[in-house]
Parts: sequence; C-alpha cells; structure tokens
Amino acid sequence: MYKLIKRIIDLLGALFLLLLLLPLLLLISITIKFTSKGPIIFKQKRIGLSGVVFDIYKFRTMIENAENTGTGLNSYDDDPRVTKVGAFLRNSSLDELPQLINILNGAMSFVGPRPPVTYSPYAYAEYPMPAINRFDIKPGVTGWAQVNGRNELSWDEKFYFDLIYLKKVSFTFDLKIILLTALKVIKNEGAFDKGSKNE
Repeated sequence: MYKLIKRIIDLLGALFLLLLLLPLLLLISITIKFTSKGPIIFKQKRIGLSGVVFDIYKFRTMIENAENTGTGLNSYDDDPRVTKVGAFLRNSSLDELPQLINILNGAMSFVGPRPPVTYSPYAYAEYPMPAINRFDIKPGVTGWAQVNGRNELSWDEKFYFDLIYLKKVSFTFDLKIILLTALKVIKNEGAFDKGSKNE
C-alpha cells in the first residue's frame, strides 16, 4: 500500500517543486552555460530498480569529460576539475535538482538507496548478497546512507544503511530522512568522499 502512496507523493512533490523552483533552475542553467564549456545537464548511466539502467540527471559541476580525466569517478575537496559554479552547486546540493525529472518519469523516488553507476563498485550481476537487495526498491535522491555519512562512507557502510532502510521503509521514516537531509545540506556535510564520487 505504501508503494502506491509513495509514488503519489513523489509525483505531486516533484511537480510542485519543479514549478516552484523554475526561476532558480533557469538561473542555474544560464550561469553554467556562460561560465564553462560543456552541457548544462550532466547525464550518467545508473542502476535502478531491479537492475534496470537509466540516465540520472544533474547540473554539470565539473569540466567537460571529467570522468575520463584525473581521478575519474573519485572526487575530493579542491578537485581542480570542479568548476567554481560547480563547487557552489555541490556544496549547496543544488546540482541534484534535475533529478526531479527522474522522479517524475518513475526512475527514482525522493527517498531510497542512491543509484550506483553501472560499473562501480560492481556490475549489477556481480553485487554480493545481501547488497543486491538494495535494488528491490527505487533509488532515491537521498537515503538513509546519505544522512549517516553520505560520501564519507565506504560502499560496505552504504550497503549496510541501505538494507536497514529496506526493512524500515515507511512514510514516517521517509519524512525523517528528508528532514535530516535538509539539515545535512544546511551544515554542508559529506559533500566529498573518501571513495567513489558517483552520488
């Protein structure tokens, strides 16, 4: 029953936020376009529900083709590939706003395990048990792992928190995660990582 309620909340919430934040989205888009070379939106293949691959959307925060230069997926504080505008967007988490489109098209939810790239830390078929169970639910813009360390966590730690979420998923738990996420954003915690930056 909650799966249906969760989808309705996702649809209405994403649509409301897109309309509300439209001026901000346009401002960010124009700023990115005129301050660095490359597309406004960064698209990347991610693994979603039941292993289905989809394109995740973000505002571009790095130089063009950054994944194939420097440290690849690994991104740290003061990474020279991150643009000045991109650093602000990352620190404020505004780079995640285009994922409202992912929510509208059904690939993602507001809350759930973060979707990994198709090749890191594993290909879908190579995920060990019970970590592969994290794909039994739609990936989220934020999740239990994100409010417990985000990019400061190792993958094993992320898997641990994701599996806890699967056992406890409910409206009240989702609301708690959203509120804690807002607090994390305000405090600017966990924006960079000690492992792979494919948040």
